[in-house]
Amino acid sequence: MTNPISRVQATEAAQALIAELKRRHGELLFYQSHGCCAGSAPMCFAVQELKLNAADRLLGRVGAEGGVPVYASQAQCDYLAGLQMTLDVAPGNSGSFGLEDGSGQHFVAHFRLWTDDEVPRLAAITPVPVG
Repeated sequence: MTNPISRVQATEAAQALIAELKRRHGELLFYQSHGCCAGSAPMCFAVQELKLNAADRLLGRVGAEGGVPVYASQAQCDYLAGLQMTLDVAPGNSGSFGLEDGSGQHFVAHFRLWTDDEVPRLAAITPVPVG
């Protein structure tokens, strides 16, 4: 497919915080959890801090220089299949385990439904290579 539509994007504010966290912590990844309340927020980790498994999927990448991968469980991907996720930031600390905690900002996700014209052009959700 030529120019597939990304399932995940990031606002300029989110990209700025991602760039700052990359400078401080090295390679990053996001994990979109499916807990309740604040547990449903996107969480940012250094790659060595979170072990992915065969049930996790790559939703897409955000940011510059090849992008930071955004993962979710297969069940969460099934739930999100009809939605585009936009990573953004909001003021205040989240109290989560994410690297941004303590920065005075936290990551949030906004969602919108795909249009009928977009659905056939969506980027694939891919399994995580485990090994």
